[in-house]
Amino acid sequence: MTSRERFTTVLNGGIPDRLPVTTHEVMPYFLDNYMNGISDDEFFDVFGLDPVRFVVEHTFADPETEYYDPGQGATGFLESRRVATDDWRIMTEALDKGDFRTVRYNFITPKKTLTMVLQGNDQTDWISEHLVKDKSDIEIIGEFVTHPVCDVEEVNRHVDEFGDRGLIRGHIICFDVFGQPGCWQDAACLYGIQNLIMAAIDDPAWVHEFLGILLERKKVFARSLAGARYDIIELGGGDASSTVISPKLFDEFVAPYDVELITTAHEAGQRITYHTCGGMMPLLERIAGMNPEAMETFTPPDMGGDTNLREAKRRIGGRVTMIGGFDQFHYFTGCTPDDTRRAVRKCFEEAGEGGGYILTPSDHFFDADCELLKAFADEARSCTY
Repeated sequence: MTSRERFTTVLNGGIPDRLPVTTHEVMPYFLDNYMNGISDDEFFDVFGLDPVRFVVEHTFADPETEYYDPGQGATGFLESRRVATDDWRIMTEALDKGDFRTVRYNFITPKKTLTMVLQGNDQTDWISEHLVKDKSDIEIIGEFVTHPVCDVEEVNRHVDEFGDRGLIRGHIICFDVFGQPGCWQDAACLYGIQNLIMAAIDDPAWVHEFLGILLERKKVFARSLAGARYDIIELGGGDASSTVISPKLFDEFVAPYDVELITTAHEAGQRITYHTCGGMMPLLERIAGMNPEAMETFTPPDMGGDTNLREAKRRIGGRVTMIGGFDQFHYFTGCTPDDTRRAVRKCFEEAGEGGGYILTPSDHFFDADCELLKAFADEARSCTY
C-alpha cells in the first residue's frame, strides 16, 4: 500500500497492510534545531514515517468588501491568510518584554478596539492578555468579525501535488491570530479557560451566546469545505479534555456546538477527527457519539493524560479510528532504542487489533533523539496485519 492508501483504509474502517505511523504536526523548532532546517516532506522521508501534510488555506467570499489582511505579513506555522474588512482590521505592535517575543494585536472596529497580547519563544506562543475582557466584547465580535471560507482550489492543488504520498489534513477555522478549532476551545483562547469555566457556572446564558457567535463563523467555513479533497479535518482542542472540565460541562457547552460542526462538515463531504489532548476516558463515548470518523490523541498518564489504550479500544474501537497513544516525552528522549520499540509494540498490541488505529505521538514534540525516532518508525513498520 501507499501511505495514503494505508491511511484512508484505516479511516474507512478497513485493515491495512501494516500499522500506519506518523506524527501530529512537525514542529519548526525540531526541524531547525535537530534537522538543519529541512522541510516537513524531507522529515517524513528521513525517518520512514507515513507523511501528512497540513493544509490551511482560507479566502474571502465577498471581494467587494473583504480582502486579505495587509498587515499580516508572511503566514506562520499552521496559519492561513487572515481576511479583513474596513470594519475588522488587525494592527500589530511589538512590545519590549525582555526575554520573550511580545506582540499586541489591535482588532480595530468602528465601535471599539479589542486587544490581545501574545508572547513566545523559539518553541511556541502563548496568550498573556486575552481578547475578551468585558462580556460586551462578544457583541463587537458578533457584529464585525469576518467569516473566511476554504480556498478549495488551493487545497486541491496541494492534494494533486502530494498525490499518494500521504494524508492531506486541515482543521476547522480558528479565531484570528490565536484560537482552536472547537467552539468551547476557541472561546477559552479568547477569554481564558478559568474565566470561561466560572462564567459557565455563574452566567451560562452569556457563555451560550458567546459559543453561538463562534459556531456561526465556523459553520460558514465548514459549509465552504464542499469540494475540497481533504482526507481529514481536525476539530476540538485540549480545553475540553476531562483534565480541564467535567463531563457535565462537556455535555452542556461542548458537544451541542461541535456536533453541529461535525454534521455540517459531513454534509460538505469531509471526515472529522476530534482532538482531545489531556484526559479522555470519561468522555470516550460522548465524543464517539458526536460521530467523528476518528479521535485523538489518547494521551497516556505519564504525559498528563489518563488513557488506558486497551480499554479505549474495547469501548470505542469499533466506532471510530483511534489516532495517537504514544508517549513521546519518555520514548523520544532519555531511553534506549529497545525501550522505544517496546513502547511501539505495546501500543500496537493494545489498540491495533482489527485495524482502526494510527500510531502517532500524543500531540507534537519539540525535542527528540533522532535514533529513537528511527526506532519508533522502524518498529511500527514491522507491525503487520
